Amino acid sequence: MFRLQGSKVLAVDMTGDAVKAKNGSMVAYDGQMAFKKLSGGGEGLRGMVTRRLTGEQMTVMEVRGQGTCWFADRASEINLVALRGDKLYVESSNLLATDAGLRTGTTFTGLRGASQGNGLFTTTVEGHGQAAITSDGPAVVLRVGPQYPLIVDPGAYIAHQGNVRQSFHSGVTFRTLLGEGGGEAFQIRFEGDGLVYVQPSERNTIAGDL
Repeated sequence: MFRLQGSKVLAVDMTGDAVKAKNGSMVAYDGQMAFKKLSGGGEGLRGMVTRRLTGEQMTVMEVRGQGTCWFADRASEINLVALRGDKLYVESSNLLATDAGLRTGTTFTGLRGASQGNGLFTTTVEGHGQAAITSDGPAVVLRVGPQYPLIVDPGAYIAHQGNVRQSFHSGVTFRTLLGEGGGEAFQIRFEGDGLVYVQPSERNTIAGDL
């Protein structure tokens, strides 16, 4: 159902089924399509209220029909993620589209969200199906193993999946080590068994460039 045309355009082939996508991300379609704006982006009223309280804004639309619909977001690179009953944790700004059958919601992330100004919650996607996430430049998928914890700069983090535990540490980041830190410094440490998606670019934070 999901396929890439180049690295920056997602094509979704539909035969009467539906897809959820970031509002305004549709760039073209053929066949017969119906578009519907969804409230919040989480599951029902609870998801909508949670996002309003935390500032984790995410406007989602449902596209249903027969034909092909193409999606893109500011020429960002697009990465396809296959879910087989597991859960994907992703920054809301990096979630482009999901199969309509996948469940979306929010989860508490702690200090990382506060340091980035993205609220204290991040978006979750779970079930069986496909999701498309965006990155500023080609994303790198890094493996976390039981004996190989992974340290990530919060500005480069996009998403993670699998049996992974995350913790947040203050005091140093890679730029701080080089004398280029501009404010409050954090690292994210991942342990367990899973995948972490990072981008070769760092988003801005309230505290400056971390």
